[in-house]
Amino acid sequence: MAKRTILSYPDPRLHTVAKPVQGVDARIKTLVADMLETMYDANGIGLAATQIDVHERLVVIDVSEDRDKPIVLINPEIVWASDDKVLNEEGCLSVPGIYDGVERSTSVRVTALDGEGEPQTIEAEGLLAVCIQHELDHLLGKVFVEYLSPLKRNRIKSKLLKQQREDQKLDQREGRR
Repeated sequence: MAKRTILSYPDPRLHTVAKPVQGVDARIKTLVADMLETMYDANGIGLAATQIDVHERLVVIDVSEDRDKPIVLINPEIVWASDDKVLNEEGCLSVPGIYDGVERSTSVRVTALDGEGEPQTIEAEGLLAVCIQHELDHLLGKVFVEYLSPLKRNRIKSKLLKQQREDQKLDQREGRR
């Protein structure tokens, strides 16, 4: 397993539409393990392959209390979503430190392959349903801040770009020592 680098908004690679996984082989199983390690290390509850610059339809999620019930979704598709919606405060590993309200369906049904390539159907509600919708948006090249007003989105973009510049300056200074 290897921890991967998570892309930060507004990196244009986050807007790449993911292609279907062609087969669950050793490379995909290694990618799943790397994604889980990366997600757990970053204290996240979900991670899409797009966020680590791998543009294939693969998501890992773990919303369990003890962080010991990972869900792997390969080539996921939401086949049903409730008409009932709820406004939730969302954050994202690719948009560090930013949280805002996004309206999502309260329940979804998703079909996908699991980490072994076996078909599965998951009925989800609450946090898991929100997380699935959030992560599948990534596979479509969409980041949660795109649900926000243009004003909020521009403020977030400016704040994150400023932080990235400051981080680069710090890295350069430390590299010269």
